[in-house]
Amino acid sequence: MNFLAPAAFAFAAAIPVVILFYLLKRKRVVRLVSSTVLWQRFLAETQASAPFQKLRKNWLLLLQILLVALAVLALTRPYFSAQVKPAHLRVVVLDASASMQSTDEAPSRFEKARAEALKWVNALAGSDQMVILQAGATTEVKQSATSEKAALRRALEACAPSHGPTRLVPALRMAESLVRDQRGAEIHLFSDGAVPELREFENKALPLIFHRVGVRGNNAGIIALDARANPENPRQRAVYVSTANFATNAVEGELELRLDGRLLETRAVKVPAGETTPQVFIAEQTTDGVFTARLKATDDLAADNEASLVSLLPKPVKALLVTSGNRFLERALRSVPNAEVSLAGGLAETANGYDFTVLDGVTPAVWPTGNVLAFQVAQSNWFTSVERLEGPAIVDWRYTHPLLRYVGFENVQIAESLAAKTPGWAVSLLDSPQAPLILAGELNRQRIVWVGFDPLNSNWPLRVSFPIFVANAMEWLNPANAAGGQLLVKSGEALRLPLAKPETTARVTFPDGEIKTYQIDPGASEFVFGQTQSQGVYRLQLGDTSMTFCVNLLDAAESDTRPQDSLQLGQFEQVEATTLRRTNMEVWRSIAGIGLAILLLEWWYYHRRTV
Repeated sequence: MNFLAPAAFAFAAAIPVVILFYLLKRKRVVRLVSSTVLWQRFLAETQASAPFQKLRKNWLLLLQILLVALAVLALTRPYFSAQVKPAHLRVVVLDASASMQSTDEAPSRFEKARAEALKWVNALAGSDQMVILQAGATTEVKQSATSEKAALRRALEACAPSHGPTRLVPALRMAESLVRDQRGAEIHLFSDGAVPELREFENKALPLIFHRVGVRGNNAGIIALDARANPENPRQRAVYVSTANFATNAVEGELELRLDGRLLETRAVKVPAGETTPQVFIAEQTTDGVFTARLKATDDLAADNEASLVSLLPKPVKALLVTSGNRFLERALRSVPNAEVSLAGGLAETANGYDFTVLDGVTPAVWPTGNVLAFQVAQSNWFTSVERLEGPAIVDWRYTHPLLRYVGFENVQIAESLAAKTPGWAVSLLDSPQAPLILAGELNRQRIVWVGFDPLNSNWPLRVSFPIFVANAMEWLNPANAAGGQLLVKSGEALRLPLAKPETTARVTFPDGEIKTYQIDPGASEFVFGQTQSQGVYRLQLGDTSMTFCVNLLDAAESDTRPQDSLQLGQFEQVEATTLRRTNMEVWRSIAGIGLAILLLEWWYYHRRTV
């Protein structure tokens, strides 16, 4: 047995006082009350006139001594260790994603989670150890295994939430490696549970304890932002803004659009519960600038109520079409605004001076080093092997990819196609049961769009989706647009810029105005900047070049701040949320109850004797 308040044993000094009362000479007036029935026999037998008298055996004295002893024992709060033994190693994983900044917990979910984690630090046994991991867009080890509580507290105080998405898989993978083969080890996750399914931890017996924070999901935010040339007026920009509401009630507010801080337009918006509302703004833009969309609404998360985008004015694109004759493809290329298309039929033509090359069933003698759109032709280092596929059926396509925006393949039939396994550098955009039919990716800084079939061997050119696909491909392959895409960075991800010439320093101005200077290796071929935890507009001075880039959340899963009651580990396993664990069993209440029972017994005995 252990005691939470051993100092209460000092009250045991009251026991001699009780005995002293029995030794003193009687100087009392007799009054018959319920608690003195045992005194009557004692007083009848006691006739001593001295100040003190001989102590005799008496049941009342024994009962009172027992009551005082029980009261003292109850004050010491004794307890027995529970069956759950303390872990030898605890790995604390603190979720630092954007959703943890929600204010449904006071002052925020993150502060609530940190306070709960500090309680576990304070309760750490002397021989046990703890590790502190911060899980955001990347996983940081804030404190390695230690028993020093002061170091663990400092590590938790050093943690801070970011504007990035939840990336729990790397954090749990690291935690799993730490507790592997550690008997009694535990992983304590402090999170709102807004994470995707953790499929790779299925059937791994992960010793995970999920401490959920958050009480509601009252949030609406901006989940998409894009700017393109207005099809009706190339001198204007069409800015697309999508807002989503994850609350149970409709959200009403105002949506602002600004260009370089100047207010362009304000619209009243109402987003129904659980739905998404798109808005398209038409804006005049004469120079490169930054569009900022801001949602003014009352919700629990402010991190997703604003997003910014660097908008570069469209530049003419020069494309080289190498083909033996495809009028549909040529017409689709020439229909794209600001496109200059040149034809080449010979294999010796090169792509020097062009922004990208279109290969239509023709294998060139010299492969272009720039971006490529290839129809039914493949380079040897793209795939390990290529086969032919007769009459492939289309079963699925990735409509969320920029290349397939507004592109559908309903009623598209293909007579023949090349078939290859999806390489590591590409993603499949169009799938058949046997193999992918369209691939896109980047290999050695060269963007490649590969279409395994000849459009003329299908009815695709007769569908409206074909010229839309070609227009999307030209925009995606345009080096100017690719460079512009690098200026839009997801929170927590790194900005990577190729260096045209050696640079030694880079100066970055953060959204809050802070300026930091970074040293660059003279032999580096690119500049990598990873401190993108805060969203907003960044300014970069790289040698003689100045540029602006934007960091945004733009993550529907992170904007869905509804706290989860459990974590899904694969298809069948779940970890239920808990915030309380019984570690010690106190018994002072039982002891106090025994004392009360003795008093009731005395009261019953009195009435039994006097009735």
